Amino acid sequence: MPEKVVIVLSSGTNDPNRATRAIHLASIAHREGKETTLFLLDEGVYLAKQGIITHVRAATGDVADDLLTYLQANEVPILVCTPCAEARQIQDGDLIDGARMATAADLINMSCAADAVISL
Repeated sequence: MPEKVVIVLSSGTNDPNRATRAIHLASIAHREGKETTLFLLDEGVYLAKQGIITHVRAATGDVADDLLTYLQANEVPILVCTPCAEARQIQDGDLIDGARMATAADLINMSCAADAVISL
């Protein structure tokens, strides 16, 4: 059984380096054969809104959109904190393909079952 990795991202366009790095780590974990989940909360929920991530990149040149496309193509779960999204007027219909709303209880349960939790 593959190891489970949960990556929690609370930054979005307000910190493109951190946002890109978290998505990069999620793609690396998946490529390494880990059962990977990306959980977005606080400002990170903006990255799951259609059209927002297009211009997000790290100082290293890594492009968040390219990395996110990899996660989507490989059906890596992208979970979006429901109250965080609602507070920012983001609804289910606004989300990118492969993203879905989730609760704090979902995050806690996934974290308890995970072999590693990385928070950025």
